[in-house]
Amino acid sequence: MPADLAVLGLGHLGLPAAQAATAAGISTIGYDPDARAVADLAAGRQPGGGTLAAADIRRMLSAGFRAASDPAVLGRVRTALICAPTPLGEDGALDLTAVREAATTLATRLRPRTTVIVESAVYPGTTEECVRPLLEEGSGLRAGRDFHLACCPARLDPGNRGFRFAAVPRVIGGHTPACTEAAAAFYNRLTDKVVRARGLREAEATHLLETNYRHVNIALANEMAILCHDLDIDLWDVIRCAETKPFGFEPFRPGPGVGGHAVPIDPNYLAYRSRTQGHPLRLVELAREVNDRMPRYVTQRATTLLNEHGKSARGARVLLLGVTYKPDLADEAGSPAREIATRLLELGAQLSYHDPHVPQWHVAGRPVPRADSLYDTAAAADLTVLLQPHRTYDLQGLAAKAQLLLDTRGTTPTGTAYRL
Repeated sequence: MPADLAVLGLGHLGLPAAQAATAAGISTIGYDPDARAVADLAAGRQPGGGTLAAADIRRMLSAGFRAASDPAVLGRVRTALICAPTPLGEDGALDLTAVREAATTLATRLRPRTTVIVESAVYPGTTEECVRPLLEEGSGLRAGRDFHLACCPARLDPGNRGFRFAAVPRVIGGHTPACTEAAAAFYNRLTDKVVRARGLREAEATHLLETNYRHVNIALANEMAILCHDLDIDLWDVIRCAETKPFGFEPFRPGPGVGGHAVPIDPNYLAYRSRTQGHPLRLVELAREVNDRMPRYVTQRATTLLNEHGKSARGARVLLLGVTYKPDLADEAGSPAREIATRLLELGAQLSYHDPHVPQWHVAGRPVPRADSLYDTAAAADLTVLLQPHRTYDLQGLAAKAQLLLDTRGTTPTGTAYRL
């Protein structure tokens, strides 16, 4: 049975896109080579932890959405969204393997007049120089003549209920002006506003700027946190005051590290290095260094607090609260909690954790005990470290129960805990 839309990759990008399309009345199929993930979706479950609740999945299914691991379903669709993940590889560069595999899989089933749109986070130039050749070689068709090719970087803020999918403007750049218009016609069915970029590279670079902007400013907040702690200044009060400025300032807050799927992207890796004339994004590289050292800094603050209260990290009972990368989500992608836990275990701490969204948690290949009784465990622990302030946490109650509480998010009532 043909569908109007195929979404390739049913992870943190693909599922929200499929949900929005299905809600808009667009006949949608999802393709993912992971048969287990497809089986979970067919059973009404979110695969691998994510941003959609089981009720959301069930509503999608009842509205006609279906998922498959058989690429044959891609053969008769009008629009295809490539939403494959692009995690960081060991060399620090984006791993485009899943994007290439999605393009290759789609290519042999690509039909004339299909619109193919890349939503995955990619380097500027990827759609033109990587995706387009794979599609053309595998299909025998030519982009801009036989099928439309465009890039529309995803704009998601998981867990933020203040922005509906349709309320977020989408930036679109096409291989040709006609490609841009074809993609714009599709997104006009999903969003309230479409912004046309000059071309593919401009759309891809928009995501580059947005992601790096976030990380650079978080790095500044993290550096200010360390400075203010050394000078005995209340950073959180400083931020409260600074954010009253109505121009030229946007508040960012420090934390134990930067998690999530949107990594800071420096386009100067591998084949991309030669195209940037050897001019690295020095500010981005420095921001990455600053943010990457925050788990180590949190561990140091934890051990210092224990020492100041006559306890050693070795043998200390430490409770970590919230191990996901964002409040009120089950997604652990890039969460700094794992590195903090690893460092504490290496120091000999007796670790436990609590997270309402993570029933089991493993660090360094071994399970970490989960606190069954949150308040009793906090009262018994030598140190409690708040890493993620989930809404279910009574922070004032936790501060009253815990022997020592280190708040890395500045969300506890003033004076009730040690803050980052």
